[in-house]
Amino acid sequence: QVQLVESGGGSVQPGGSLTLSCKVSGLTINNACMGWFRQGPGKEREEVATIAPTGVTTWTDSVKGRFTISRASAKNTLYLIMHYLKLEDTAMYYCAAKVSDSYKCAGMVGDYWGQGTQVTVSS
Repeated sequence: QVQLVESGGGSVQPGGSLTLSCKVSGLTINNACMGWFRQGPGKEREEVATIAPTGVTTWTDSVKGRFTISRASAKNTLYLIMHYLKLEDTAMYYCAAKVSDSYKCAGMVGDYWGQGTQVTVSS
């Protein structure tokens, strides 16, 4: 049984930082497309960042230079390191996995999803 459990969300002021974690069991993250998605109030879910089995990363333009996606293979854990947070980053953040050997994972459709962790940016 595949499980993805996010943690690390919280409330932060604009300009602050947070690191989200996604602990994965039942699936080896190095053999999957892994991604972070978010859904803000009244908005559709959007892909934030992905990392492929090859290590190739992608991200949406709005987080370029501020967010980093990474993985710790030994811990089978995915991370989203977020800096210079903005009000518009407020959302529920989800991690997702899709078993794949793709070179690049932009546009991935997750087979497995976590329950989400809330990030709130406010002054």
